[in-house]
Amino acid sequence: MNDLSAFAPSELAAEPDSVERLLAGLKRRHGGSITAAYEIPARAALYADFPADLDPRLVSGLRRRGISALYSHQAQAWQRVAAGEHIVVVTPTASGKTLCYNLPVLQAVLREGAKALYLFPTKALALDQVAELLELNEAGQLGVRACTFDGDTPGDARKAVRLHGDIVVSNPDMLHQGILPHHTKWAQFFERLQYVVIDEMHGYRGVFGAHVANLLRRLKRTCRFYGVSPRFILSSATIANPGELGERLIGESVSVIDQSGAPAGVKHLLFWNPPLVNPDLGLRASAR
Repeated sequence: MNDLSAFAPSELAAEPDSVERLLAGLKRRHGGSITAAYEIPARAALYADFPADLDPRLVSGLRRRGISALYSHQAQAWQRVAAGEHIVVVTPTASGKTLCYNLPVLQAVLREGAKALYLFPTKALALDQVAELLELNEAGQLGVRACTFDGDTPGDARKAVRLHGDIVVSNPDMLHQGILPHHTKWAQFFERLQYVVIDEMHGYRGVFGAHVANLLRRLKRTCRFYGVSPRFILSSATIANPGELGERLIGESVSVIDQSGAPAGVKHLLFWNPPLVNPDLGLRASAR
């Protein structure tokens, strides 16, 4: 199915009918191996106005980045977080999950001087998030300090992150080894911690998930010591049981947002059955 040598470059160009021509060519050439074909129709975007109480600096930053309205799931996340709920956002890739947590977090930082802890499973994701925050920070001239805190953070920068970071972006290992055992050094941060964001939640399952769940209980116990009870915002790729997983991770009820308001183009699915290479034995070629 991945053999496209029969199609000239012009057939695969980004033309309005290029996908239809590609589908027709695949069915014509490999019709005996394509057992079913389905089409998932396109979906229009569902928009919502910016919240009336959204800080003008955030509105300005969003507009400068070409965002003039929120998707419906982003507005829903704002409302539920404002109501004091822990939430789990489960929408497709590139649907704008980042704004579901960045908007309430940045609002709290700007209006209340709050602090937030972002946990990502990898350093690459953490760096991407900091870059996203810095772009919005610059566009709206917010003055918010977003910093990474991981094994690569230089020793002389760690004190500055502890004392001056508004949003600290880290990972579970660093929370376990570099933050919680030294929480007295982080007292100023913990005393104002209002949000904990856990991205890529679907990766925390099995034994590793059990470790992270225990780690989050340690985090909550430390927060109680400093008199705070942060709200948790979790996000995930599409999974079957986001509410159950979220509740097991943080040990509290969560509100699930799983209806995306982002637009989506039409999708074509072809089900492929590899051709027989030995009909007598019923052996088929590799699915690859």
